Amino acid sequence: MSSRISISGVRDAVLITGVLIGAIWVVQVINYATDDSLLTHGVTPRRADELPDILSAPFLHFGTGHIVSNTFPLMLLGFLAALRGVARFLTVLLVITVVGGLGVWLTSPSGSNSAGASILVFGLFGYLVVRGFADRRVLDVLIGFAVVALYGSSFAIGILPVAEGVSWQGHLFGLIGGVIAAVALRRRPTDRRDPSQPSLAGLPTI
Repeated sequence: MSSRISISGVRDAVLITGVLIGAIWVVQVINYATDDSLLTHGVTPRRADELPDILSAPFLHFGTGHIVSNTFPLMLLGFLAALRGVARFLTVLLVITVVGGLGVWLTSPSGSNSAGASILVFGLFGYLVVRGFADRRVLDVLIGFAVVALYGSSFAIGILPVAEGVSWQGHLFGLIGGVIAAVALRRRPTDRRDPSQPSLAGLPTI
């Protein structure tokens, strides 16, 4: 399996990230047009009938400021995560959504309603930071360092219960979901060697 990123891989990453962002905005427009009726599909904790809503909650937002604040980091982190393949990217999103959503469902305050793509944003952050080490790819390790430099301090605050009305549980468990996805989907040893590329200090080349 080649460790290089192809032009078609970049094209696919742009496409799938655009579809994801577009879907979130389409849902927001529908929500506006229906007087926020879709917000009933956020996650209300510890109610069995709310469990399916962990799949819809990342697509819902409480106003324009909320969705705008999530759009750019989701676009950037989503693109970087999708560079290694659309199928893997979609699996990563599913793992983050389920792990993060269950974490919110289990630990959020009773009667609260949690929603927003920040669960994906924090999850993709965790995924990108760990992916390079799990896959032993030099380029992905460098991407992880760049992501930490760009978002590390603000994301560290985001997982702490310091801001009223912000689901730090979604941030924290989304992050955990991303780490789980990176480890669970790591390349197996038999997949790591690219015969067309020389190795460097035991690691595959970029």
